[in-house]
Amino acid sequence: MSITVLNPGLLTPVQDQGRIGYQQFGVSVSGVMDPRAAAVANMLVGNDEKEAVLECTMMGPHLQFNQANCIAITGGDLMPTIDGKPVSNYTAIKVEAGQVLKFTMPKTGCRAFIAFAGGLDIPEVMGSRSTYMKAKIGGMEGRKLQKDDVIGFRAPKSELKNMNFRSMASEFVPRKEYTIRVVLGPQDDYFTDAGIQTFLSQVYTVTAEFDRMGCRLEGAVIKHKDGGDIISDGIAFGAIQVPSSGKPIIMLGDRQTTGGYTKIANVISVDFRILAQLKQGDKVRFEKVSVKFAQDALL
Repeated sequence: MSITVLNPGLLTPVQDQGRIGYQQFGVSVSGVMDPRAAAVANMLVGNDEKEAVLECTMMGPHLQFNQANCIAITGGDLMPTIDGKPVSNYTAIKVEAGQVLKFTMPKTGCRAFIAFAGGLDIPEVMGSRSTYMKAKIGGMEGRKLQKDDVIGFRAPKSELKNMNFRSMASEFVPRKEYTIRVVLGPQDDYFTDAGIQTFLSQVYTVTAEFDRMGCRLEGAVIKHKDGGDIISDGIAFGAIQVPSSGKPIIMLGDRQTTGGYTKIANVISVDFRILAQLKQGDKVRFEKVSVKFAQDALL
């Protein structure tokens, strides 16, 4: 009852909704880059929404099924196929024993999430199956997948009720320019009025320095009142640090637990689905919203 990794792809770790409650001990939260897409994939195959999935970046893996099971693929469209035939995203799919799931190339976005009915047989570490590769914690021996890895299923299901209805429209829409909504703070008072205006009015470009830890942007310099250093404090998913260079960095899943740079704003959680799909060269601008707006949007 397992899958065999024929080709691991560019970067394919096991992730769930994150390792919550250990930042005080210096342990990163990790977890999927798009919590909603992963949750939807799990719901499509009847799992708890917090179940672990495979997170595929750019070039997805080639997986041979040694046992029949049902899967769902969400997030960006990396053009999945089974035995060479295209299959749909955001749809529950039955895969027979012996069949091979492959990904062709990124069509939209850059990250896809694969959920397996019944979950993957990966041990929990500190309450999570998420992989934190820098510390070699969780997932598949604390690392990304490798060729010839074998991952078991805990409770595979060759059939699901109402298979024809287990589908929804893809949620990521590619654009020439992405608007990301933010709540200002907690250190927005460290910036000049002109600096805040620059942040909210200029278009920024995603650089090649973009991984699971953070996304560095290139664009107009955001001016501080008196430098970008602070006494280190906690960092949330989507926090936008601005060091003294004035160039913003969006902190992501494998972010450090604390940091000593000013944070001008935080991306609202509804827009994490955009962050997860950004790639080098994409254009983004930031829009200020209230906490109430962010809460209503999440609901």
